[in-house]
Amino acid sequence: MTTTSSASPTPLTHFDADGQAHMVDVGAKAETRRVAVATGCIHMQPETFAMVKAGSAKKGDVIGIARIAAIQASKRTSELIPLCHPIPLTRVAVDFELIEHDAAIRCTVTAETVGRTGVEMEALTAVNVGLLTIYDMCKAVDRGMRMEGIQLMEKLGGKSGHWKA
Repeated sequence: MTTTSSASPTPLTHFDADGQAHMVDVGAKAETRRVAVATGCIHMQPETFAMVKAGSAKKGDVIGIARIAAIQASKRTSELIPLCHPIPLTRVAVDFELIEHDAAIRCTVTAETVGRTGVEMEALTAVNVGLLTIYDMCKAVDRGMRMEGIQLMEKLGGKSGHWKA
């Protein structure tokens, strides 16, 4: 892990002095461009992978539908994560990489905003929902698919600066 910020670890910010959960006040923070990149993979049987690659899944275009689901999820993150701020996203890019030798599909999401808080949760939520959508669309032929390696890869903007995994 590398970082360009010299900030020391801080206590958990979603708890007040009495230990009660609260939404962090970001009102005094400066509006800056903020970017987050997250990724994750779904592994499947080679036959399932071939079906997705060929576009012959019974439910339709698996990758296209997963892309739309990921974008929708990024926009609804604050409805799913209780203390997450609603954020006006300025861009969400969802890319899928077909990894034939592993029978896997990697989802990478870049989320951007100009605001007072970061977009890490939006990027991570989008990756998860994109992969879950692939699972949902293919589960009739492969219930053993597994998702792994879901993580934040990079974050830019705000007081903490640039962070990269």
